[in-house]
Amino acid sequence: MDIAAVLPLLTAEDYTISREIIQRGFGALFLIAFASAFNQFPALLGERGLTPAPRFIALTTAAQAPTLFRWTRFPYSDARLRLVTVIGMVLAASAIIGLPQAGPAWAPIPVFLAMWALYFSISSIGQRFYGFGWESLLLEAGFLVGFLGSHEVAPSLLMILLLRWFVVRVEFGAGMIKMRGDSSWRDLTAMDYHHQTQPMPGPLSRLAHLMPTWWHRSETLGSHIVQLIAPWLLFLPQPIASFAAAAIIITQLALVVSGNYAWLNWATILLACSGISDSFFRWIAGGPFPEWGWNSVIDTVTGAEAAGSGQQTALPLWWAILIAVFVAWQAWLNVPALRNLFSPTQLMNASFNRWGLGNAYGAFGSMTETRDEIIVEGWIAPDEAGSGEGDPDESSPGEDGGTAGGAAGWREYRFKGKPGDVERISPLIAPYHLRLDWLMWFAALGDYRQAWFSRLIERIGSGDEQIRRLMGPDPFDGRAPELVRVRVFTYRYATRAERRAAAAAGAGRPWWVRSNPRILVRPTDLRVD
Repeated sequence: MDIAAVLPLLTAEDYTISREIIQRGFGALFLIAFASAFNQFPALLGERGLTPAPRFIALTTAAQAPTLFRWTRFPYSDARLRLVTVIGMVLAASAIIGLPQAGPAWAPIPVFLAMWALYFSISSIGQRFYGFGWESLLLEAGFLVGFLGSHEVAPSLLMILLLRWFVVRVEFGAGMIKMRGDSSWRDLTAMDYHHQTQPMPGPLSRLAHLMPTWWHRSETLGSHIVQLIAPWLLFLPQPIASFAAAAIIITQLALVVSGNYAWLNWATILLACSGISDSFFRWIAGGPFPEWGWNSVIDTVTGAEAAGSGQQTALPLWWAILIAVFVAWQAWLNVPALRNLFSPTQLMNASFNRWGLGNAYGAFGSMTETRDEIIVEGWIAPDEAGSGEGDPDESSPGEDGGTAGGAAGWREYRFKGKPGDVERISPLIAPYHLRLDWLMWFAALGDYRQAWFSRLIERIGSGDEQIRRLMGPDPFDGRAPELVRVRVFTYRYATRAERRAAAAAGAGRPWWVRSNPRILVRPTDLRVD
C-alpha cells in the first residue's frame, strides 16, 4: 500500500477559513468564560461564596471533581482562582489574534489543552452554578480544536469529520430529546410558550412570542427539520454539506437574537462551520459556485489535481499519524454517546468519563407553559429611606403586583438580566453568562429549596458587597435592609393593546404584566450584628 497516495485523501485543504473561524472563535468563547469566572466565581463559589469551593473540594475526591486546586502547593483561594482566569484569558487572547496558529503544526494543541485544563479545574468545582450543558460543550470543543493544526499544515479531513460528528451529537441529540420528551414538541405547540417562558429572554423575545400561531407552528417544525436532518447532511459532498451547515447556523442565530443562552448557540455555530468549505465562503462573497465534492475526490484519487497544480497537498506523515491516532481515541470515547442518541432512555447533557469527552447534549426536553419569577424585596423604615410611609407588614399587592407602601418601605432588588421590573426591556447578555440570574429561573421551578438560594437571601439581607455587585442597582445604596421578603409572581408579556392603553393613560409602557403574588419567604430581619 502506497502511503503517499493515501495522505492526500486525509487532507481538507478547502477548510482553512473554517479552521480560522473555529480556532479564533473558541478562543473568544474561552476569553468570555474566563472573564465570567473572574467576575462571578468568588461571590458565588469562593471562600465566602454561597456554596464555597474549598468545602466542596474537601468533601469530594479527585475522581469526582478533578481540579488543579487539589494540588497541595496550590490550594483554592479567590486570589489563585483569579490568577488561573487571567492566565486563561491571556491564552485565549493569543488564539484570537492567531499566535499559536502562526507556529509549527502542533503549536495550537498545547494552547487549547492548557485552556481546557484551566477551565476544567474551575468548572469541576462549580457545582450548581456550572451545571449547564454549554460548560461541557466549550470544554470538549476546546480539547479538540487545537488538533486542527496551525497554518503550517492543511486541516485534516479526519478532524473536520470529527467536528461534524460533534454537531450531530449537539443538534441531533437536542432534536431527539425534544421528540422523546414534552408532547408540545410533537404536536408543534412548543413555540407557543418558549419565547415567554425561556430562562432569560432577550430584547426580541416578546416580539417573537406575539407572532401568530402559524408562525410558531413553522418555528417548531423548522426546528425539527434542522436538528433531525441537517446534521447528517454534513457528511454528504459539497456543497450539500455547506448548505446544511448554513441552515444550522441560521437557526442558531435566530436563537441568539431571541434569547440568552450564554455561549451555547455561538459554540454550535462555530462547530457547524466545519461543514462549510472555503469555496462556499468565496461563493457567498461573490465568487463562482463551488464544485461538487465528489469531483474533487476523483481528482485527488487519480492525481489529476496534483498534476495540474504542481503543489503538494498531502499532510506530513507524522502529523497524519498523530491525528489518526487522536481521532481513533475520540471515536472510542464517543461510543457511549452514539448509543445514547438512539436509546429510548436518552440522557441529556451527560458525561460518560471523568474528563468530559464524548458527551451527550440536548436542551428543552420539557416545556414550561407559564412563567413564575421570584422577586426579592427589602424594607427600611421611612425615616431612613426617605419621605413617605411604609409598613413592613403590608403585603397586599396592587394590580401590577406592587405594594401600597409607596416609595419608602418595600423596594425590589433587581438583577442584571432576569425579568423583574415590568417596564424593563429584556437585555441581550449572551454570550456572557449571568449565572445567578439563570439559577433564579430554576429557583422559581423549585430550586429555592436548595442551600444556595437560602444563603443568597441571607447575603442580600446582610448587605453583602460581593453579592450586590452581581445584581442590578441597589435600592438602598449599599445599606442592609431591616427586613427582607421573597414573593413569587406569574409573568406574561404585555400585549400591544396593553402597551398602547398604558401610554394613552400617561403611564409607563409595560414589557411584562405580573399577577398572582405569593409569599415565599415572609418578612425577616437578616442583618448581621
